[in-house]
Amino acid sequence: MLEIGEKAPEFSLKDSEGRDVRLSDFKGKWIVLYFYPRDNTSGCTKEACDFTELLPRFKDSGAIVLGVSPDTPESHKKFAEKHNLQVVLLSDPQKEVLKAYGAWGKKKNYGREYEGVIRSTFLIDPDGKIAWKWKNVRVRTKRKGQEVRHADQVLEKLESLQAKGQQS
Repeated sequence: MLEIGEKAPEFSLKDSEGRDVRLSDFKGKWIVLYFYPRDNTSGCTKEACDFTELLPRFKDSGAIVLGVSPDTPESHKKFAEKHNLQVVLLSDPQKEVLKAYGAWGKKKNYGREYEGVIRSTFLIDPDGKIAWKWKNVRVRTKRKGQEVRHADQVLEKLESLQAKGQQS
């Protein structure tokens, strides 16, 4: 797993339109890079919709949101159209980027072990370094009777890190 302060691994993946998207395309910007298991599953749909809903605030903070899964660009296109998603979805069928970021590995479900996507999110700073990370993400959690969305936590952390950067 990558550590905070490390250089984020470079990549080039296809988006839902089949265009190549590179991490270096966003040099000088904040990047929210989130890894999710599969298009059109309940948790993944909630996560993508939550990030889409907050996209104007991420953009106001100078950040781009990229979602990565092993699904094909065609699957991403249908997923985005079906749910009116505005985040950039990237296809990693070879799982090379998932592995580089530690978002692919052993998982357990009902006592069965298998390899799969470990839902993870990384905040990458304008210098291309890991500024924050979340592993084994829960899309929504209950706290004190309220539902807390992961996308809100990411936005809050981004704004906090940016405020600290302005103070130094």
